[in-house]
Amino acid sequence: MFNLDDPFYRPLWLRLVICAVCLGWGIVEAMTGSPGFALIFLAVGGYATYRFFITFDPTED
Repeated sequence: MFNLDDPFYRPLWLRLVICAVCLGWGIVEAMTGSPGFALIFLAVGGYATYRFFITFDPTED
């Protein structure tokens, strides 16, 4: 699907921003009464968090 082990994602700040934006927007959607979009964004944020901080192994160029 997506290559989240790409060296582009090596900086910690970039990985934190991506996860925070996805999870934050999921919370906003849940608070405004849109559970479908909330689930989508929370799932993407959860998956990104798992891939970026648990199984992250960037390949070398």
